[in-house]
Parts: sequence; structure tokens; C-alpha cells
Amino acid sequence: MKDKTIDYALRTTWLAVQKMYNEQAAKFESTMATGFTLLSIDPEKGTPSTALGPKMGMEATSLSRILKTMEKKGLIARKPNPKDGRGVIISLTEFGREKRVYSKEKVLTFNNSIKNQISEEKLKHFHEVAELITDMVCNKKIYNKSDS
Repeated sequence: MKDKTIDYALRTTWLAVQKMYNEQAAKFESTMATGFTLLSIDPEKGTPSTALGPKMGMEATSLSRILKTMEKKGLIARKPNPKDGRGVIISLTEFGREKRVYSKEKVLTFNNSIKNQISEEKLKHFHEVAELITDMVCNKKIYNKSDS
């Protein structure tokens, strides 16, 4: 293709961001996925395991592997959900809270760096476009189930 597609711009941008975060996380023997998970867990109350996947937009099998690794590293603990005996609450350990602070600092540094280079108006348009794309994809407005 001669012109870059929207898909291409999204994909290459995200891959660059992902690589950047993974390089930062590797300095601390971690990954971007671990940092994202740490940021998605409520640091005070923990988060029900059933709510974590949808909150992160991840499939249960991918999340299971990440949680297992995080538990082995001592970042999280699984506790029975007092409101639902079948469920589990994922809680951060003290070590997990420390790593969460580091992850949050990296995300805020990225956000502030971008905000310093791009006008508020352009960022507003970026968010509007991103929300529209997400809506169109999630609500099957591009391809529907009858398309094969």
C-alpha cells in the first residue's frame, strides 16, 4: 500500500510504545504486562479476579499466566472473596505496591512527555478518534457476525 492505513499507524505506534515500556521494565526484571496488571489492581482493596480480565481487556488464559508469574515473584497474593466464596481477590503485596509505584511513574512520565509535545486540542481529537474506533470495533460496526 502506498498510503499508511489507520491500522498500520495504530499497530506500529503501539508496538513502539510496548517496546519502550518493556525496555524500562526489563531493567527491573519485569515486563510491560506485569506493570499494566499492577496498575489495574486496586492497591487498597484488591480486585476480584473475575473483574481483572475485563478491566484490562485481556482473555482469561493470558491473564492467568501473568498472575501465576506475579504470584511466584511475590507481587500479588490470592485471597478468597468474602462476598463470593467461589471467587478470588487479587491483592498486591508490599513488594507489589513498590513495583506499582514504579510502573505508575513510568506511565506518568510517558503521558507528560507526550502532553508537552502535543497541544491539548490535538490530544482531545486523538482521544475522540480512539474512542470512536474502539466503539466501532467493540460494537461490530465494521464487520458483523454475518460477514465471513
